[in-house]
Amino acid sequence: MNAHTPSVATPRARAKVMTISDAAAGRLKAIMESKPGVVGLRLGIKKGGCAGMEYTMAWAESQDRFDEVVEDKGVRLLIEPMAIMYLLGTEMDYKTDKLASQFVFNNPNQKSACGCGESVNLIPVAKDQLDAFKG
Repeated sequence: MNAHTPSVATPRARAKVMTISDAAAGRLKAIMESKPGVVGLRLGIKKGGCAGMEYTMAWAESQDRFDEVVEDKGVRLLIEPMAIMYLLGTEMDYKTDKLASQFVFNNPNQKSACGCGESVNLIPVAKDQLDAFKG
């Protein structure tokens, strides 16, 4: 580089809010193939259940302006902005056992869950972790 060539900073790669296991990616791809017009899976958090919060999942036909987009293993997750502080560092997995097949969230921010498994107690990440993510 000579003295007249301005240096251009390479954008810093931003950490992903979530990751997806191979099993979850395979199952999501299989489901999405049968849903024309779907651009991804929208994930969020809502108050409810005996433990205080519940994960929400819905097929999205469009991306909202403020969605956090995570693309991993050929799958697109659209994360609602208010859910980021609860989902940071989470892995979405898909488990099958003798009685059920379901998506599960391995979430480091989960402090407890109710006995039925439908609701969880989530603690938002620390401000410094959130600020580091936002970069």
